[in-house]
Amino acid sequence: MESIVYIVDDDRLARESLMWLIESANLPVREFDGGLSFLDNYEVGTPGCVLLDVRMPDINGMELYAKLKEKDANIPVIIVTGHADVSMAVRAMKAGAYDFIEKPYNDALMLERIQSAIAYDLDNQKNRERISEINLRVGKLTPREFEVMNCVLRSMQNKLIASELGISIKTVEIHRANLMTKMQASSPTELVRLALIADLDKGWL
Repeated sequence: MESIVYIVDDDRLARESLMWLIESANLPVREFDGGLSFLDNYEVGTPGCVLLDVRMPDINGMELYAKLKEKDANIPVIIVTGHADVSMAVRAMKAGAYDFIEKPYNDALMLERIQSAIAYDLDNQKNRERISEINLRVGKLTPREFEVMNCVLRSMQNKLIASELGISIKTVEIHRANLMTKMQASSPTELVRLALIADLDKGWL
């Protein structure tokens, strides 16, 4: 899916200037004259970035950013702000916005930040896909295989796992082999790496 740069600004001249700049870099771009129209048209999961003006009549930049977070939209947001709104932009950064640029901005700097945000988003998309793939593997484990995996991730040997779960060492070996196959892990170290990528230690262990 192609990355899109979204411009959300009620100032027509500002939008046109940004569109010209972005199109000069051969990047797909869409413009919106307000936050509500953007929310109505934005599809969560679409890669790219958002250039968001702080002051708009229908909904301000902070409110729009909050609504994006409510939608679990992970698209990076660059806040474009005038000097009087810097404190608001800083709050947005603390809330997770990717960056903020103060007006008047340098065109080269703006393009650099946009391209950086797009690259960041593509990396995040790959990570989310990887995590989803790992979670699908976990979902194929039987309850007992899941228990054994938890023990393996705690560096427990087969004898200790057997004692804790009340099963034979041979049964542990069978479950361990099955879960390693289902998780597509060639070693306990690889299994730990998958667990760390998908935050299994925080979510399930």
